[in-house]
Amino acid sequence: QVQLVESGGGLVQAGGSLRLSCAASGRTFSSYASAWFRQAPRKEREFVAAISGRGGSTMYADSVKGRFTISRDNAKNTVYLQINSLRPEDTAVYYCAAANRISSYARSYDYWGQGTQVTVSS
Repeated sequence: QVQLVESGGGLVQAGGSLRLSCAASGRTFSSYASAWFRQAPRKEREFVAAISGRGGSTMYADSVKGRFTISRDNAKNTVYLQINSLRPEDTAVYYCAAANRISSYARSYDYWGQGTQVTVSS
């Protein structure tokens, strides 16, 4: 079982940066791939980025490629999402998720955090 807690969201002007954190429970965190998804009001949950359990593989949505970086520190049981060059369309609740294998599909993930709000003003 994995419990995930996101933090680091906030209100930022367009062009600014944020670093989101996802703190995980458990002593086998490195066995799990992790991902970030986001959901804006009245929109479907959208894949953002994913990373394999050891950090050797990453995946990004085209909309965030080159601006967002996913990373992890398994010694700290934490996954990060560095967000640069923020745009108003990045505004959403950002969710951390964990699964046995890296995937871009929300249905592949078994564990989810509560989400953290990111708001980008123009």
